[in-house]
Amino acid sequence: MNSSLIQLLVLAGIAIFLILKLRSVLGTRDGFEKPPVPLEDVRPQVKREFEVIEGGTDRDITDHVPEGSDAAKALAEMKRAEPDFALTPFLQGARQAYEMILMAFERGDLDAIRDFLSDEVEASFEEVIRAREAQGLTVEANFIGLKEMAVQEATFDKVSGFAELTVRFIGELTSVVRDKNGNAIEGDSKSIKRQRDVWTFARKMGSSDPNWQLVATGE
Repeated sequence: MNSSLIQLLVLAGIAIFLILKLRSVLGTRDGFEKPPVPLEDVRPQVKREFEVIEGGTDRDITDHVPEGSDAAKALAEMKRAEPDFALTPFLQGARQAYEMILMAFERGDLDAIRDFLSDEVEASFEEVIRAREAQGLTVEANFIGLKEMAVQEATFDKVSGFAELTVRFIGELTSVVRDKNGNAIEGDSKSIKRQRDVWTFARKMGSSDPNWQLVATGE
């Protein structure tokens, strides 16, 4: 067996080993859905996947807001203040946080999400929940999915270091409002309705606290 053939066999063996190693790391996932991620996981825990050449286009930003817009400039400033921040992972977490917060509000149980609400938002949620309870009303809701999500606005205060990200959500859910006797007075469990929400999340960039708080809600 000549030396060229031996070298070829060695290289082939190395290539097969690398392919098998890569598959063992990446794996194959069929039918696996991640469990809801709490809002504190909105901030990426690993370094950004997007390495941007100085002066180049940051696709992590331009995939979500127009290049050169005020929102794009604010997002770029956020990344300068906190290099590990990336918008795409934030939105992945915000998608799941939306369901978690919305369903907690519908159930009238805010205990699990209080850390993720500003004082003002928590107070407004509590007011609505108390009003429902005073009327003997209960809500049965089931989250179907998110039809649409988009960044509507982004701002960054260089002095305070606080960032705000406003996200538009269109969710689909079923909802039934029942009176104290259990009679349905609004909605039904079979009709899917769409709900539009505009939520603003805020956080001090560079802070050791990874939590983004919901500071404003609208439609």
